[in-house]
Amino acid sequence: MQRQASMDDDDISTIHVDGIPPDTLTQVKSYLDPFVLSLDVLQQISTRLERDLKRGLGKHSHHKAAVQMLPTFVTATPDGTEKGDFLALDLGGTNFRVLHVRVLEEEQKVVKMDGKICAIPMEMMRGPGQQLFDHIAACLGDFLKSQNLLGKVLPLGFTFSFPCNQKEIDKSILIRWTKGFQCSGVEGQDVVKLLREAIHRRGDYDVGSIAMVNDTVGTMMSCGYRDQSCEIGMIIGTGTNACYMEEMKNVKRVESDLGRMCINTEWGGFGDRGSLADIQTEFDVQVDKASVNPGVHIFEKMISGMYMGEIVRFLLVKMTNDGLLFNGRTSNTLLSPGGFQTKYISEIEEETAGLQKCETILSGMGLEWDPVDVPVVRMVCDTVSSRSARLCAAALATVTNRMRLSRGLRHLKTTVGVDGSVYRKHPNFSAELQATVRRLAPECDVTYLLSEDGSGKGAAMVTAVAQRLARESRLLDDSEEGDSDDDDQD
Repeated sequence: MQRQASMDDDDISTIHVDGIPPDTLTQVKSYLDPFVLSLDVLQQISTRLERDLKRGLGKHSHHKAAVQMLPTFVTATPDGTEKGDFLALDLGGTNFRVLHVRVLEEEQKVVKMDGKICAIPMEMMRGPGQQLFDHIAACLGDFLKSQNLLGKVLPLGFTFSFPCNQKEIDKSILIRWTKGFQCSGVEGQDVVKLLREAIHRRGDYDVGSIAMVNDTVGTMMSCGYRDQSCEIGMIIGTGTNACYMEEMKNVKRVESDLGRMCINTEWGGFGDRGSLADIQTEFDVQVDKASVNPGVHIFEKMISGMYMGEIVRFLLVKMTNDGLLFNGRTSNTLLSPGGFQTKYISEIEEETAGLQKCETILSGMGLEWDPVDVPVVRMVCDTVSSRSARLCAAALATVTNRMRLSRGLRHLKTTVGVDGSVYRKHPNFSAELQATVRRLAPECDVTYLLSEDGSGKGAAMVTAVAQRLARESRLLDDSEEGDSDDDDQD
């Protein structure tokens, strides 16, 4: 049962359903039809998102916008001349990474030096904020010691993958925690300041300038060093988000009309004000209500890796309780939150071994399955992941269409730097997303570039670009000063 690549006018993807008897298939479709989104519906969703993007960019409307469109103060992408040694910290999930990155201009490449991964225990994710930042500072200190870098003061790129109101490149206020974090005393605070304070509490090392980076920005900047046409960063993994280079004239909350600035869309919040209520299924509502932040990040909960498995689980529970699956008998695992992991979806949808893996997964969950149950479960997985790819594509097409129109172009050629486990590991997701974008943004020629450790290298690239711009500014000032002296002599 593979997804069909061809598209028609009404439904851009067809799901094959081999091995399911017609009567059973009719019943299964009654559960899954609400997940099947036509091209027309996707275009409507894109129109709604475009309205939200404009609202988020507005000087007076952004306070109430579901899609927050946060300025990042990153005003340029790499041009290949960046160079130097940098530190990178990456906090965006249950693991925290430290990297030493060396950028070599003469070889036009980024060399990642040694890195270290530190786990963040669940109790620390929900404990006092000071404890979390002390843990980050300790991990960084141990890394610097292991690399004999304690005596060096290096610039630091800090990837912090949570919604923040960025005031400057080195000042960023946490709006709210996501991804299961609930540390007290951090929301409403400047996370760069909290990091510096934790480093100073240790007293055994220091860092130079700090550039605050969202993971999408890091992905864009990392890929931008390899492909200078990369002006979009997109993550579809545990969560989902995107950034892109917006015309400054449209960023009403920043006092400048010149050039471009990278905007962190925080598109996971799309739908938080009810704009997706008509396409939310009863299972989406269940997932939202069971989450740690009900009513928040509705779009993310419909498509990302943290929630996709739960959508499938709720579907399977409902179908089992209605007698359509497993002879009406559930199991403790199926009834437990997280009992059906999102990674199972990717494994079950593999072309060759998917059905066999499905059997193994269902048995491991304590379910007594009949042969027909296996392709039905696969069809459920296929439908849920297909909707995820289409919704993500609708959002990406909205961004590319906006860039094209804002720049007054008939045709836009751009590259999207992409990262995230769903995009990387699902066997069909990337192909379906790309095909859908082509349908929804036909005047845009979009290339997709997988990030190579985007969050870490990208954070270093942001600091590298900032230093490059500062050097260029100093040279320009010196040049103008020299011209002024010449004028005086005349």
